[in-house]
Amino acid sequence: MKIYNTLSRQAEEFEPIEEGKLYFYVCGLTPYDHAHLGHARTYISMDMVKRYFLHKKYDVLHIQNITDIEDKIFNRSRESGKSPQELSEKFHTEALEEFKRLNILPADYYPKVSEHIREIIEMIGKLIENGHAYETETGVYYSVSSFQDYGKLSGQKPEGRRSGARCSIEETKKDPADFALWKKGEDVLIFESPWGKGRPGWHIECSAMSMKYTGGRELDIHGGGRDLAFPHHENEIAQAECALGHRFAKYWMHTGFLTVKGEKMSKSLGNFIVLRDLLDKYPPYALRLFFLHSHYRSPVDYSEENISSSQTTAERMFNFLEHAGELPESGGTENGELRKKLQEETEGFYRAMDNDFDTPTALSHMFGIMTECFSEMRKEEPDYPGIAEAKRDFEKMMWILGLEKEEKKLSPEKEKEIKFLVQKRETARKERNFKLADEIRDELARMGILLEDTEEGPKWKMR
Repeated sequence: MKIYNTLSRQAEEFEPIEEGKLYFYVCGLTPYDHAHLGHARTYISMDMVKRYFLHKKYDVLHIQNITDIEDKIFNRSRESGKSPQELSEKFHTEALEEFKRLNILPADYYPKVSEHIREIIEMIGKLIENGHAYETETGVYYSVSSFQDYGKLSGQKPEGRRSGARCSIEETKKDPADFALWKKGEDVLIFESPWGKGRPGWHIECSAMSMKYTGGRELDIHGGGRDLAFPHHENEIAQAECALGHRFAKYWMHTGFLTVKGEKMSKSLGNFIVLRDLLDKYPPYALRLFFLHSHYRSPVDYSEENISSSQTTAERMFNFLEHAGELPESGGTENGELRKKLQEETEGFYRAMDNDFDTPTALSHMFGIMTECFSEMRKEEPDYPGIAEAKRDFEKMMWILGLEKEEKKLSPEKEKEIKFLVQKRETARKERNFKLADEIRDELARMGILLEDTEEGPKWKMR
């Protein structure tokens, strides 16, 4: 199994630090606003990685931080009159509900910065003691020049950071490349420290909190969006390795950029897509499959047309499982050629996943399984055991990719309305008013209801 490691800039054979165990850290949200499409891209990709390791029987320890101390939260707090804790709790809870709908497995720990001040202070103290940080009248800063390997992840060296760099009026750091570990002064939320009242800088949190939940062990995989590789992840490495005295993370995985019509998604450009709005328009599995059609490291350009196409494809996959599930698991005529092709497609899926989680190729093998089975189903005496085995393999693949139907519950009022429309359409059909019948079918489709006319009468189900 190979993973592309941003640190080495090449695909490497995966070897866990501890046999059968995976220490997995993913940079989490700064919850000052609603979760957006870029968040979905990163967390769907990282969830796929986690699921594959779980499929391989790894014991996964998954940590995903909550940055609840940050300037954006403080600014929103001042604007709204709500406390930073109240804001971050509201938006993070909302995001987790949306991620649950996207079938993203929850992390084992969601540590908050505000609840780990002691660990952060201890780490800063250790960095000062080791000569990698210093105090001034405005804060405590990490000395980038003290870490010889600075820039090994991103390729950006301190010299590049100094060129054209400016210090803000409030900063008194020795070098423009240095970054804040502790910011002194009054703010919306402040804490006591050996260096006076203040709050942590941004980068220190992930290093301190990941170390707490791994017991200071090295991480197997540290994941996040490509935009975090520099400076955030670069600074994490510098802090952690100087405090730990050993490597911080073995493999670094970064998801590709998300664009909208070729441009970076931003509120100023008017192309900012809030996740909950998109989930009101499309089922979660459509959005999930849309991202899985691209390699996790590749850039993705947002397209509603492609999301709609992914919805159709996913429903065809569910349809295959449904039809295969209605067949007997024994009898028929054994088809050796079919079983050989199905075996090749199944092996192809896992070979693709072992090749740095190549989901586009993995999906092509799933479509191959569907094609072979649908062709076999049309025969008078299909190979029922062969199809049944393919269905079981297909279900495992669907779980690995997190493609499952969303369980929706209708209110009694909504169910009553649907039954009324179904009956109204049936009456229209009997009266040969096909125009009205088609209009009602279209209306039900917009409500997410699929109709099927059978000999026993119309049957309906939710998409």
